[in-house]
Amino acid sequence: MFFAVAALTAFGGNAQSQIKTLQEAYKDHFSIGVAISMGSIISTDHALQIKQMYNSITAENDFKPIITQPQEGVWNWSNADNIARFATSNNIPLRGHCLIWHGQTGRWMFYDDRGRLVKKEVLFERMRTHIHTVMNRYKGRIYAWDVVNEAIADAEDAENPYRQSLYYQICGSDEFIRKAFEFAREADPDALLFYNDYNESVPHKRDRIYNMVKEMKAAGVPIDGIGMQGHYNIYEPSEADFRAAVELYSTVVDHIHITELDVRVNREMGGQLEGGAGAQALTPELEARQVAQYDMLFRVMRENSAKIDNVTFWNTDDANTWLDGRRGSSLRNYPLLFDDNLQPKKAYYKIIDF
Repeated sequence: MFFAVAALTAFGGNAQSQIKTLQEAYKDHFSIGVAISMGSIISTDHALQIKQMYNSITAENDFKPIITQPQEGVWNWSNADNIARFATSNNIPLRGHCLIWHGQTGRWMFYDDRGRLVKKEVLFERMRTHIHTVMNRYKGRIYAWDVVNEAIADAEDAENPYRQSLYYQICGSDEFIRKAFEFAREADPDALLFYNDYNESVPHKRDRIYNMVKEMKAAGVPIDGIGMQGHYNIYEPSEADFRAAVELYSTVVDHIHITELDVRVNREMGGQLEGGAGAQALTPELEARQVAQYDMLFRVMRENSAKIDNVTFWNTDDANTWLDGRRGSSLRNYPLLFDDNLQPKKAYYKIIDF
């Protein structure tokens, strides 16, 4: 059997055996991953597709701070444990996402019982407890962690290169990033530790990420890699910008992962999620642009496979994408390689035919 049962009709007869899976196609280049949820492993068809297609998985939400520790000292391991067991039982390496993030983190991390922002010493102790507890539970089962997620400012004209998150406000500096990586290295000396961000190919943000990581590594902060999220669209990034980002990051870290890849059919990119963006249908014109963009991205990644260790898609198929249904919009983005029925799309055939 090649794909999940729902997708077998796409190939039929002898042609089926001639189609490569993603992990087979890229076995000499980099591992291929996918972000999953509990629904992904409960569904027989999705679980089979995951096991056949991918040799790395990431939990989309179930390792995030608001899920694992919704209240201080109150831990929730149910979904995270199930996903870890699925990975272990199927011998699929697991990435951890994520430990420190301004989003999807409980208010308890930042405030005292009187509703005031805590001192940075209190914040650091809470961060250390969270990081150590989560990482120690899954030590030896997770090969890489997105330790800090999305700490760099988006606006080109921002006076401060750092996002003015509650972490930054409490510390008044980037010290929380340094501490997070130090705590993570304490907890697991063997896991690869990543800084992860979106719009990482946009030149001004690319340079901010590079400068931060370069300075921190020079100061001894244990950052092993940069996670390029890869929430792209059918127009951007340009080949020049994508190639330049990979090349620049490779001069400062030994590991680059494309951590959250999808290619949406509108002009939003990265963290831009205004709602109401997308299309009524994947028209031939939109699909042609999507095929071309995926083709470019994978061609550049193949050419830089000595620098890139892993490429992870953010969700399994177009029916299960985080990009759709926002603010009640009925417009779709069709951002992945598989359609609503887990059938491979034209972009799939394009990137495995090289």
